[in-house]
Formats: sequence, C-alpha cells, structure tokens
Amino acid sequence: MVSLAKKSDGRNDSRLPDFHTSFLDGKRLLSDEEILMLKQTNRNSDETWKNVWVSDEFDPRLVTGNDIRGFLVLGRMGEATLKYHDLVLEVGVYDSKLENVVLGDYNVVRNVKYFSNYRTGNRVMLFNIQEISCTNHSKFGNGILKEGEPESNRVWIGVGNENDERRVLAFESMIPADAFLWSRFREDEELQRRFLELTEAGNTRKLDTYGFLDDDTVIKNTTLLKDVKIGKSAYVKGAFKLKNITILSSEDEASQIGEGVELVNGIVGYGSRIFYQAVAVRFVIGRNCQLKYGARLLNSVLGDNSTVSCCEILNNLIFPFHEQHHNSSFLIASTVSGQSNIASGATIGSNHNSRSPDGEMFAGRGFWPGLCSDFKHNSRFACFTLISKGSYQNELNITYPFSLVCSCEVNKPVTIIPAFWFMYNMYAIARNKSKFTKRDKRVVKVQHIETDPLAPDSIQEVMASLERLIELTANYLLSIDFAPAVKAQSKAALHQVAKDYLHQNPNADFSLSDSRCQRKFGAIIKKPVKAYKEYRKVAKYFAAESLMGYCAKTGRKTLERTVISEIKRIPCFTKWYNVGGQIIPAKKVDELFGLIKSRRIDNWEQVHLFYDECQSSYDDFKAAYSIYILEYLYSSDIEDFTKEMFDDVLSDVTAVSNEMNKLTLISRMKDYDDDFRMITFRNAREMAAVVGTFNENTFLDELKDSTEAFNREISRFFGSLA
Repeated sequence: MVSLAKKSDGRNDSRLPDFHTSFLDGKRLLSDEEILMLKQTNRNSDETWKNVWVSDEFDPRLVTGNDIRGFLVLGRMGEATLKYHDLVLEVGVYDSKLENVVLGDYNVVRNVKYFSNYRTGNRVMLFNIQEISCTNHSKFGNGILKEGEPESNRVWIGVGNENDERRVLAFESMIPADAFLWSRFREDEELQRRFLELTEAGNTRKLDTYGFLDDDTVIKNTTLLKDVKIGKSAYVKGAFKLKNITILSSEDEASQIGEGVELVNGIVGYGSRIFYQAVAVRFVIGRNCQLKYGARLLNSVLGDNSTVSCCEILNNLIFPFHEQHHNSSFLIASTVSGQSNIASGATIGSNHNSRSPDGEMFAGRGFWPGLCSDFKHNSRFACFTLISKGSYQNELNITYPFSLVCSCEVNKPVTIIPAFWFMYNMYAIARNKSKFTKRDKRVVKVQHIETDPLAPDSIQEVMASLERLIELTANYLLSIDFAPAVKAQSKAALHQVAKDYLHQNPNADFSLSDSRCQRKFGAIIKKPVKAYKEYRKVAKYFAAESLMGYCAKTGRKTLERTVISEIKRIPCFTKWYNVGGQIIPAKKVDELFGLIKSRRIDNWEQVHLFYDECQSSYDDFKAAYSIYILEYLYSSDIEDFTKEMFDDVLSDVTAVSNEMNKLTLISRMKDYDDDFRMITFRNAREMAAVVGTFNENTFLDELKDSTEAFNREISRFFGSLA
C-alpha cells in the first residue's frame, strides 16, 4: 500500500501558490516508487517531483508521455473508461504538456499539446487539443477589470448603435432586460455609473484567476481555448478559437460548440448550440439559442430561444424568440423586441444617412420585414408590424400595431393597413402564443417572456392608434366639408364628431393621410374604419381576458362589482416597457432606478429579484389597466356601466373569440385548397404525403376546443353584470 505524505508537506511547498492550496485537500505527494515509474515515460521541470500531488486512488501507469511544468494535482485515477457518443477513452493523462493544472476525479487528458493554469471537475474528457491556457487576469468574457488594468482594457458591447454610446458590459447572469435598461436610459449619468458598479460587484480584482472546466465536459479536436470557463456537461468539438469567454452549461441545459467556431469576448448561455464556422465577438448569447452556418454575431446581445444562421448581425440588442436565416440577411444597429423574423435579403441599417455611423432602428415585438426589404436609419416600428417586400428610401415611424406596410413607389407615401393581422392574418395571431411557448426549451427561466400578442405593450399602441385614427378622421371630415365637423366649436367637439362618424359608418370606404409615418412623404392609411373597429374589439378582448386571469388567480369564477372595486384599488399603469421580453409598467422601471441609485439595490441578482416581483404582480397590473381601457372605450366610469354596456363588451369579446377561430381556419385552409398549391403535385394524394392534410393540424383542434371553452367561460364570467 502506498503511504500518504502529510498534508503540511504539500501545503508548505513553495511550488504551489498560497491561494491555490485549497486544491490539496485529500491529496498527497508521490511515493518514491511512483516517482520512479513516472520518470520512465514523463518529463518534469522539478527533478524532485514534489510539484505533483495525487489522490489515494492513483495508478502511475495511467500517466505517460507527458511534460510537466509548475505544479500538477491529480484527482482519483484508476482503470476505467469514459464514453461520450462514439468517443471512448481510458482515464488518465497521456502525451500532453501540463503547467499548473489541477484535475478532478477520473479525467481523460490525451494529446493536449499545451495545458496551463486550469482546474477541472470530474469525468472531464480532453482529446486532441492544441492549447488550453488561462492568464491570471482573465475575465472570461465579463466586463470587469483586474488589479492594475487601465479602463481602456474593459471590453464593452456596442449594442443598438454603431457609435458605442448605447454600450453595455457583459456579465454571466446578464439577460436582455438588463441590456435593455442599460442601453436605453443614457441621459441618466448617475444610473449609468451605477450599472457599471453593479457589474463590478463581487470582483476582487486579484490576479489569481485560473480557467475551469466543470464536471462531464467533453472537448475534442479543438485548436485553441484561452481564458475560457466552461460549465457542466458542455460539449466542444472541432472549434477553432475560444478566447475570453464563459460557456454556461448544466446537465439539464447542456451547451455545445461545434466545428470551426470562433468565439471571442463573450458569454454563451445555458443550452445554446453554436456550430459550423459561426463567429461571435463581443457578445452575450442567451439560453437555448442557436448560432450556425457561418453566422456572424458582433457587438450584440441575443435573447433566449433565438436562432441565427448564415447571416450577419452587428451592434444589436435582440430580445427572445428571434429568427434570422439565409446568407443575405443583414441586421445592424437595432433594438429588436423579440418574436421577430428577418427574411432573406433584408438589409436593415446597411447604410447611413448622417455624417457618422450613429443611426439606429427600434422595433416592437413581432417585427417581420419581407424578402429583400431595406430600411434607412432612424426608423421605429410598432408591435407586430408586417412589412411588404420593397425598398424603403426614407425613415419610417410606424405607430400602428398589427399593421401591414407597403412601399408602392419611390418618393411616394407608404401604404399602411392598421390591424391587418386581425383582418387577414388571424392564424398567426392565434398560433403565436402557443408556438413560442412550445419552443421555449429553457429549464431555468430567468428572463420573463410575454408571448401573448395581446399584452400591455401592444395594447397601449392600440389605444394610441385609436386616438390617432380619430384625429386623422377629424382632419378628413374637415377636408370634405362634413357639416358637423365644420360646425364643431372646439377640438373636443371635433374629436367627438370624428369618433361618432367612425362608429356610425362601419361601411365607409375612405383613406387617411398620416404625415408622421414616413419622412417627407408620409403614409396613406387604408381601411381606417375597419381598423378602428378591430382595434376596439381586441382591446375589449384583452381587457376581458385580463380580468378573467385576475379572477382565476384570486379564486373567483365571475366578475362581481365588489371585485371591480377591489381591482380599482390596484395602482393603474398606462405606460409600459417591453423589458427584454417582460412587460413592466414604466413607473415600476422608475422605481427600480431609484432603488439602484440609492444603493438599496446593489447587484444584478437583486435587480432580477425586482423583475420577479413585477412579474408576480403582472396579473394585478393588467387587471387595473383593463378597467382603464373599458372606461376609455365607453367614456364612462365602470361603476356607471349599464347592463347594455356589459352586454356590448361580452358581444365583442365573443365575436373576437369566434373570429379568431373562424379566420384561423380560413387562413390555414388556403394552404390546402388553393389551386396554385396543387400545381407541383401529380394528385391530391401526393400533396397529402408531402405537406400533410388539413385535419392533421393539432393546433386547429386545440384552438377549436379552447375557443368553445373560452366562450362558455366568458358568458359565465360576465353573467351577473351582462
């Protein structure tokens, strides 16, 4: 039996720095017999071999062909094999050069040409690697500084604008909400300083850093890992260059890095997969993301559950559920609020219209530009804007949510159909929430994500659009000398005339002109009466659904006037931000900023707890907002609502529910019964074999059942009032 050396012998050895002696717990120095065996096949810079510590379970035959420098601490090592997919290797250290390395239990290190200043967990497999090294000042992609480093060494991520004036610092726990708040409120200098301090919280600044590979990590056939920290169960194969990064990974959310990948200065989120010559520099990638097929992600933050392939993304802040494929896609200097899809050939921000590269674009949730569309900075888009294929030569300010935007001619007004999705694309609206819920593969959900298209961020835009349509209709009525409009004695009276006209003429067919939607040439608003009607109905639907959610949360099955009184005591917020995917009242964001600046919140973990608190009250906030919406739509306090008014609410909400089901069926049926869908198939049976049949769509069955259930519930819910 091999005798154990005293711990004090090892701990006092000058070859191991004081701040690393904790790695010697349960370890011993080598016996003379073990040293003799190791000398036969290994080289050591220390002829006494007192720079090597081992565990009780140690077989020197498993350490061969190595060059040892500095110190080496080996975990338990016996005859065993590790297997990952088709890779099967014997436990041990073979044909490698190691310098200041601490290995966990049952590791495989084979053919690692240079392995310096690293610690590993248990059951780690390292095979065919040119270099794994770590400097003592590494930050692993975090935007912190070490002792003695100048501010110029800090690595910023220039999101949202190429001029770096919306820049943020990466940190391991960063979520899109953090990046959004940091990048948007730039005028508050004190807040900006505090954000930096939150990021530095807990940083000792000591030059004692070492790389770390956690349990069950597998790395093979890779060229360079420098200043890299990798979490549990990660898999790296064939990567080209990984430098100054953290790869977050766990057994439940394992991350993978594949062939030809180059990652520099950033954070890879849990469960993310990066393959096939993808490149990311100065970045944060969220949970459950994919970056592949030569994609380039530079100076950007990519939200959870996003997929980017082939294309190029520079200087962007992107919220969760972003899809961008195809080699010709290009996105630069933008903040995109998620649930978005960038079509092939879309060139967003590809040129500048100022004397420096300081333009930018902001898009609400559901941004969907058509094939080969191009846009000019600065532009802004409301939630769920669908943009037809075209070249948009002037800046756009699309304030109408759920709209279709078309460019018919250069230097002409664009055409906008507000509420287009509700008229012609109901399938997308109905499917949106369930689609994204099913795609959310995160096990741990730090970033709260609202996936319902009808949420406070989109509904506040609906409410603003209602006002805008009334205002533009008033101008139109004056232009045609509509007598009641001409006779109106005040702006309020004219407003009421326009509102009455929209209500009383549901079949009126005219267009409006909105000068603020496009620079120089404005926009033509089509179908304004129908849009006005649709916006009102969906606002009522949102209000009813939110009130139902509140009552369900509090154990009520019906809406009573006592419940309404209770809801009215909840603070009512009418301005909301989409904070990285979570919808938060603007006043709560202001409250958060106050807590940060007063130092009652002193690190990012506490900020995340504040997000959690806001989410726990989200149903309450929506309920209070819903009362406000109903009162606005009916120009009356809800306490004064009559039975007829509640009947009208119930009628419109039920109509929306039925239309959502009916129009979804019609929208989807077009994919099967259109003659042009058939032309590439020999017969209906071949088409069914290739694209399936209408009846195979489980979503439609689920929608039918949920619609019937909702209609029954809503009738009962308003039963005592309607």
